[in-house]
Amino acid sequence: MIVGIIGSGGREHSLCHSINKSPLIKKIYCFPGNAGTENIAENIKIENYNFENLKRIVKEKNIDLLIVGPEKPLVDGMVDFFEKEKIKIFGPNKICSQLEGSKIFTKKICEKYKIPTAKFGIFKDKIQSLNFLSKSNYPIVVKADGLASGKGVYICEKLKEAEVAISEIFDGKFGVAKNVLIEEFLKGEEMSYFIISDGIKFAKFQTAQDHKRVLEGDRGKNTGGMGAYSPSNILDNKLEKKILDKIIKPTLKAIKDLGTEYKGFLYAGLMIVKNEPYLIEYNVRMGDPECQTILPRLESDLLNIILDCCNKNLKPDQLKWKTKNSLCIVLCSKGYPDSFKKNVLINNLEKIKISENDRIYHAGTYLDQGKIFSNGGRVLNFVSLSESFSLSRKKVVSLINDLNWSNGNYRKDIGYKVIDK
Repeated sequence: MIVGIIGSGGREHSLCHSINKSPLIKKIYCFPGNAGTENIAENIKIENYNFENLKRIVKEKNIDLLIVGPEKPLVDGMVDFFEKEKIKIFGPNKICSQLEGSKIFTKKICEKYKIPTAKFGIFKDKIQSLNFLSKSNYPIVVKADGLASGKGVYICEKLKEAEVAISEIFDGKFGVAKNVLIEEFLKGEEMSYFIISDGIKFAKFQTAQDHKRVLEGDRGKNTGGMGAYSPSNILDNKLEKKILDKIIKPTLKAIKDLGTEYKGFLYAGLMIVKNEPYLIEYNVRMGDPECQTILPRLESDLLNIILDCCNKNLKPDQLKWKTKNSLCIVLCSKGYPDSFKKNVLINNLEKIKISENDRIYHAGTYLDQGKIFSNGGRVLNFVSLSESFSLSRKKVVSLINDLNWSNGNYRKDIGYKVIDK
């Protein structure tokens, strides 16, 4: 089977790596991929995921299946386009993708289907927003409505911080802003809960905890994610039943009531408050870096699972997982998430010795004349599986130290809630 994977980050490299283990695989193409995917796939550059250009290449290369990694092509309707062309593609359609594409769309579903979530207000301009914030209690959360690569959420401790957030959003930091969402701050434990669905049935696709803030101790600006671990240590059967009954199942019913079906990965960002789950946000794809920490734990054939979903034949009991703990640390360019240097040479990668329980996934990298260079804020993902999160983190930190990249920056405290208590 010939498979095409859409995307260029660590998530897509980990998808590539897992798909490549299937005995069904004949060849993988990545659009556009990175220096890591270059080792297991053929990278093809494509401008802005142009659907027509991609269709032409898919037909030329006889690609049997497309798997969409990032959110933007999903929100833009890539799945709808290729399904009309009778080309097999895995991911949710444009309507379903509004769960991530519009936070307000999701909040309205929460209201209608009584899905527990933070109290919120929708505001259409700066003046209206600032007037509300001047009378609010703090901390408070300000969110851009729309895609923002995981960076459009501001947790504001004081009015001044909230004013900065409103200005940045309405001044176009994340594109044209028609609305802003202001919601109460929920204090609890975060959890990422994943499912995979064929449109009729769904299966749990594990849990993780992401670390969004750039600085240790969960301080500083929000990022796309500085690291993650899997599984979450706070999930038990009772809490999982609440998540499924109060959040996941009502959401899938809401989608069905809109006249469509959810096919693909669905990622629920949750806050657990006094053992009660609240929906913070949805993502309509695997998280990044959660994907990089979850997929190494998967024992089953990922390609088979995805094909079953495409054929509406998912077998939830066939998903098998390793019992080991997995932890991922993201190595970033110095300065991220603000300004940072690109095109910086990365030496020593080929010299690092990794075991069968370790992974190095590329994100913002490219290959030029046999040398690897940085090409983004989040550059490499180091992952290790072991009997404990503590051992996994120790191994990952040692791998990063072995690389000794002078332009790199990372959080040494990933997993601190389960390791450093």
